[in-house]
Amino acid sequence: MSAIRTEKLSKYYGKRRGVVELDLEVHPGEVFGFLGPNGAGKTTTIRVLLDLIRPSSGQAWVLGQPVRGNARLRQRIGYLPGELSFYDGLTGWELFRYFGRLRDRLDTAYLKQLLERFDLDPSRKLRTLSKGNKQKVGLVQAFMHRPELLILDEPTAGLDPLLQIEFQKMVREVQWQGATVFLSSHVMGEVQALCDRVGIIREGRLVAVSAIGELAERSLRRVRIRFDEAINPKEWAQVPGLKDLRFEGDWLEATVQGSLDPLIKAAAQHRVRDFISQEPSLEEIFLTYYDSRSAA
Repeated sequence: MSAIRTEKLSKYYGKRRGVVELDLEVHPGEVFGFLGPNGAGKTTTIRVLLDLIRPSSGQAWVLGQPVRGNARLRQRIGYLPGELSFYDGLTGWELFRYFGRLRDRLDTAYLKQLLERFDLDPSRKLRTLSKGNKQKVGLVQAFMHRPELLILDEPTAGLDPLLQIEFQKMVREVQWQGATVFLSSHVMGEVQALCDRVGIIREGRLVAVSAIGELAERSLRRVRIRFDEAINPKEWAQVPGLKDLRFEGDWLEATVQGSLDPLIKAAAQHRVRDFISQEPSLEEIFLTYYDSRSAA
């Protein structure tokens, strides 16, 4: 049984494209990253999976069940939307109790643990909370009923670095307990730290699905190395994976595609004074996949 499966899933808003013939499968117990630039179709996919909107064609299954008209399925899912909207007149406690009744389960002890971990005061009215504290409320309500599947859209938006680390710990814990996590994020470090596989979507179509290690191998990064002495450009021309080489005295600058190992072994033949590696942005990774697809 797949945790999530879609077959030829398409959604159009009149003449405007949402997603097109999306075939996607997420395995039970994995953290799956769903990536793409704004407008690629990520939110449309999530809303179809939750039966918040209906597809124009195709089918979707969640936890082995068809999503259409399956209201009870939502009790088994924790959802954090990319744009939070609350009943602002409620306190945090009132909101959590309300969701607990809707889902027919409320583990008060676990809820209190989550509140402590996020340092969240549930007695305050939601309208008085900052963006970061509202994000904490959204995360708590998604996790608090121990769902089998978590669907999280930009989960760490507005969180400070310490709470981002705490969130990553929570994801690893629920995965260890057997839950599946479907994660949409623009934070590359978060994706690399948490995801087992990623799917990349462009203009409503799934461009690629790969293991997270393969994503890093295919991505480009910019490096700068400073040596103790001036370097000979001819020595570096044959190093695998190097592009756009530039030399300036004792500095080497290059773009590296794939593993850094050949570059590091070549650099180790000299005394290295400084080594700077710039992590690729998600946009650069998208372009790597898009360009390779266009060339094909």
